[in-house]
Amino acid sequence: MADYFDNEETVTKGYDRVIAGRIVGYVRPYLKVVLGAVLALVVGTAGELFLPVLVKSTVDDALMVSYIDADPAMLGSKASLVHPGDPVLAGRSIVPVSRLKAVTGAQRKELVAKGAIGAEPLYLVALEPHGPAREAQEKALLTARELSRGIVPLPAWGGGGPTPGVVSDRDAAVLLLSIVKVLPPSDAGALRLGDSRIISHNVSILLVVLLAVLVATFLQVFLASLMGQRIMKDMRMELFRHASTRSLAFLSKQPVGRLVTRMTSDVETINQFFTDVLGAFLKDASLMVGVLVVLFILDWRLALITLATLPPVVLVTVISRTRARDAYRRQRTWLSKVNSYLAERLSGITVVKLFVREAQTSAEFKERDRELLRANLGEMYVYATFRPIVDFLGAVTTAVILYFGSRMFGLELVSLGTLIAFINLVGMFYSPIQDLSEKYTLLQSAMAGGERVFQLLDSRDRIPDEPRAEMGDPVRGRVEFDHVRFAYKQGEWVLKDLSFRVEPGEMVAVVGSTGAGKTTVTNLITRLWDVQEGEIRLDGRPVRDLPLNDLRRAVQPVLQDVFLFSGTIENNIRLGTQVSEERMRIAAHAVHADEFIDVLPDGYATVLSEGATNLSSGQRQILSFARVLAHDPALIILDEATSSVDTETERMIQRGLEGLLAGRTSIVIAHRLSTIRHADRIIVLAAGRVAEEGRHEELLAKRGLYWNLYRLQYGGVE
Repeated sequence: MADYFDNEETVTKGYDRVIAGRIVGYVRPYLKVVLGAVLALVVGTAGELFLPVLVKSTVDDALMVSYIDADPAMLGSKASLVHPGDPVLAGRSIVPVSRLKAVTGAQRKELVAKGAIGAEPLYLVALEPHGPAREAQEKALLTARELSRGIVPLPAWGGGGPTPGVVSDRDAAVLLLSIVKVLPPSDAGALRLGDSRIISHNVSILLVVLLAVLVATFLQVFLASLMGQRIMKDMRMELFRHASTRSLAFLSKQPVGRLVTRMTSDVETINQFFTDVLGAFLKDASLMVGVLVVLFILDWRLALITLATLPPVVLVTVISRTRARDAYRRQRTWLSKVNSYLAERLSGITVVKLFVREAQTSAEFKERDRELLRANLGEMYVYATFRPIVDFLGAVTTAVILYFGSRMFGLELVSLGTLIAFINLVGMFYSPIQDLSEKYTLLQSAMAGGERVFQLLDSRDRIPDEPRAEMGDPVRGRVEFDHVRFAYKQGEWVLKDLSFRVEPGEMVAVVGSTGAGKTTVTNLITRLWDVQEGEIRLDGRPVRDLPLNDLRRAVQPVLQDVFLFSGTIENNIRLGTQVSEERMRIAAHAVHADEFIDVLPDGYATVLSEGATNLSSGQRQILSFARVLAHDPALIILDEATSSVDTETERMIQRGLEGLLAGRTSIVIAHRLSTIRHADRIIVLAAGRVAEEGRHEELLAKRGLYWNLYRLQYGGVE
């Protein structure tokens, strides 16, 4: 069985630079919001990157701090290890061990052998100037001296003797790190008072940075969402205005569901482009680049090792992206088919039941539903495979860093804080990879939605509104068709050299068989369509030269298919214009609409349901009369206007119209010939031309086309 529910349009497409550029073009009115979001993004990303560095600083400068003594005069080419501000005790500079990461193992052994640097790690204590803290430190130093089993005089150390257990002066002291580790907790705490201060300081900074990241992330997400919502609003308004100004030739080819989809779900995908795709991409990309930069700043050797583990990740991401795209397209295609099938079958459920097609319909739906399940599972398999693989590769990278980093740590080429920072940063690097891959399907959807939206916006099929003349004041209502030829489709002429005239205040009826072109006359006067040849004039001015809005205010049709909006009866009559309440009630009274409005519980405030189903078809038709008459047009066109009312209601309407249409030009198009017996003139159309013209009695007397139409309707002629 052929599948008639294929989506006629592309479901998704890849990244399109042109479409993306046009989408981003909607950002221009909101540059301040964009700058705020970018600034928040920069602050949030910088804060996230700073956190591992802060942890590294805390570990190296407070938790695992160690020093070594050095003689600047003996360092030679490595004299840069000593900085001018380093403390000096007994003639030896005290430098952090972390500076030795640039010195190879062989060079370090050589420096130790000639006494340029010490062999044992030391701990540097900044002594408090006075107070209980100074007393506690001096007590701890006494304990340390006892543990060191003797004190080596300061001159001996300065002269190249063995490393002392404890060396101190008025402001500082150094002791073997091994001694600090065996001190009682109270003594160790006294000596490590500076470390505690560093930890407290860094924790305070950590809390401030976390708060800044929280606020920045909130602002970035909020501003991106705000921008997306505003752009979505602007785009919907532009689409609505654009669609409402297209010609009927264009709109008649567009299913209503498609236009609604353009203005809702397709625009929503563009909103996702800003909120979920663009913002996430910028954040993830900046975070990944930032991580790589920080890795190289911390240690270029370990960074290169980390970088060597990334090619498999890139390969897996590319493959997964392609598979995800195909799976997503298949899932969207079958979802569209299932939705279309459900919508049609549920709408036509009465026919299904009457022809006992429930079993076949169920079988057909089951097949489509099975394919949708397969498509959903295919998409699920892609993500179920990709995430674990990326997690595995992330774990491999971490293991590689631990292996090589621990060896470098053992050789004192990297600090423990640096190793911890690398592990944290690698975790930060892999999270965006997963996020970017999953956001790719949203990017595809946004590109497809943008393509469909811009196809509609790029349509130029509209009735031109280029006025070259002003409407008369007042509009008299004189209408002329001068050799008009018109076709909805090229070559299939509906009107063929049609010419007639309607004088001001005259009531002219247009009749004819189905397809003769009666309704087309209505569409052409109001310029819902434009003629291909000939000319239509209102009060002697070509309708093409008149302002379109003024023309449609002057010419008001009552269409064959009545359409009332959800809302109150009053709103449906006024249509948001400045029609006064008095004028509204006069119009309703003229067509006898007040007879049923007044008996409703809320009168003119009665709320109509969708399609005004809480009114009868005749009441809906009468209400449409009141709407037209309330706007006081110069020319009224009644297109099959009494086709939906019974005979009694028809007579009531006729009485109201006779008084209201006096002195006003009116064109009545009707199949029911009894409704136009009192028209000033009747024009009979046949094959797009005027076949007969005259009053009711005159046309019957001719025994021509009108006579035949009347005889077919009523079985005889009066």
